[in-house]
Amino acid sequence: MKESLHPGLEYTHTYRVPENKTVPHLYPESEIFQEMPKVFATGFMVGLMEWACMEALAPHLEPGEGSVGTLINVTHTAATPPGMEVAVHIRCVEVDGQRIKWEIEARDEVEVIGQGTHERFCIDIDRFNARVAKKAGGN
Repeated sequence: MKESLHPGLEYTHTYRVPENKTVPHLYPESEIFQEMPKVFATGFMVGLMEWACMEALAPHLEPGEGSVGTLINVTHTAATPPGMEVAVHIRCVEVDGQRIKWEIEARDEVEVIGQGTHERFCIDIDRFNARVAKKAGGN
């Protein structure tokens, strides 16, 4: 990781919610999910928050590095219908070795829809993939 990453770094990522990011699409094989309202799903909101952090972190990584999410603690307090834009604003609050902590706030066009914290860990992509391959092979 480059030394350019530091607490205080801010970034905003925007995304227009399509219909296929609503609750029934989260687990289409689940009848319970199929009965839920067609609003932005919490699972997709969490992914959007991670995406914002990955985008902010990318310029500060060395070639061959990536990051993985290791902790997420967020609320989802308001429903967002498809078609609305969501802005995820993040701020780096801590860099501790390979661990990076972010504060997050997501807003749709009307109100705050979620907020909290997210931690990511900087990894060597090749080593990480080798460990996963070994695990998948039963070793």
